[in-house]
Amino acid sequence: MSTNSRIGILREDGTTETIYCHWDGYPEHQMPILTEHYNTAEKVRALLALGDISILAERIAPEADEPHSFEKPAEGVTVAYHRDRKEPMQPAVTHKSVVSLMRDDWGIPYYYLFDERTGQWIPPTEG
Repeated sequence: MSTNSRIGILREDGTTETIYCHWDGYPEHQMPILTEHYNTAEKVRALLALGDISILAERIAPEADEPHSFEKPAEGVTVAYHRDRKEPMQPAVTHKSVVSLMRDDWGIPYYYLFDERTGQWIPPTEG
């Protein structure tokens, strides 16, 4: 069974932008990857540009000569539905506030937000 999550950014103006992640959304998996490999607003925005993802990994994309697909992902590479499975793009969703994000009935157990003001990940919020 999957543990879903939403990963995103809390902008300086208080709005949020998040994408869906299907697998391994529990904090023990997500937080080390997020804090070590997606530790700047630029890196988080690059991750969000993928749209919804199947699983988060240390790298956004494979090396140019590295085979990578939805069925056979390269080791340590995030798997995205649009890029890797050729599904329609499901872009990041914007909300007016964290409260607005949490009010939507996503059925998601964990939310991860990178705070642009502090340059750090907020501890995961449970949905």
